[in-house]
Amino acid sequence: METVAFGQTGLRVSRMAIGTGTHGWAKRSEQTALGIDGLADLLVKGLDLGISFWDAADQYGSHPHVAAALKRVARDRVVIATKTTAKREKQVTREVDRFLKELGTDVLDIVLLHGLSDGNWPTKFEGPMAALTRAQEAGKVRSVGFSCHSLSALRAGVATPWVETVLVRINYDGVNMDGRPDEVVPVIKQLYDAGKAIYAMKVLGCGPLTHDVRRAIDYVLGLGTVHSLSIGVTSLAQLEEDAALIEKLAPVHPLGTA
Repeated sequence: METVAFGQTGLRVSRMAIGTGTHGWAKRSEQTALGIDGLADLLVKGLDLGISFWDAADQYGSHPHVAAALKRVARDRVVIATKTTAKREKQVTREVDRFLKELGTDVLDIVLLHGLSDGNWPTKFEGPMAALTRAQEAGKVRSVGFSCHSLSALRAGVATPWVETVLVRINYDGVNMDGRPDEVVPVIKQLYDAGKAIYAMKVLGCGPLTHDVRRAIDYVLGLGTVHSLSIGVTSLAQLEEDAALIEKLAPVHPLGTA
């Protein structure tokens, strides 16, 4: 599978990421319900298919599953993203250290402030942002950013230099998104033009768009402003279908064409 430079982070990611948080919160998701070995097997199989980007979160409860998979592959073969909902500076510092232990690694490739919806978050989250910057300076984190749950929060990321990576909800039908596609797509382009690394969630609407997976994937890749698509799978058949589609369609829709 094609890999691309991930914005200005210095990382390279596969055009597909394996998401671990479908309907995920409160330490569970459809992926973690597979069990530690079940999800770890999918992650490792994905790597065999060229999917070297794994998207985790404390809130999904997927750290043990990712850690199990990491024991079976070389650490430098994968990019791992995780997320925190901590709202205080010291709490974020503690969580970074906890995440490192839980994942069994000495560096977290990406840490995002999770599920932001307040348009004034760059001011309200100055403490957590400072904590993640210190973690970067200490070599514990490579890239920082946020995952977005409102259009105002997404727009705020455009003019915030601290933001390096953005996880955004986008699909062709506006299902489980922060706004209509015609509202969200221009903001994604602004983020892309500002040099942010962008990866997509809700590509399949968290389920409703699975009746036409090709159309859903083709739409997001066709934007030309999304580096990678995070898709949650629960079976080898789903993994292979999604990987084959992205491998086929990504070269048709190169980045920077929107």
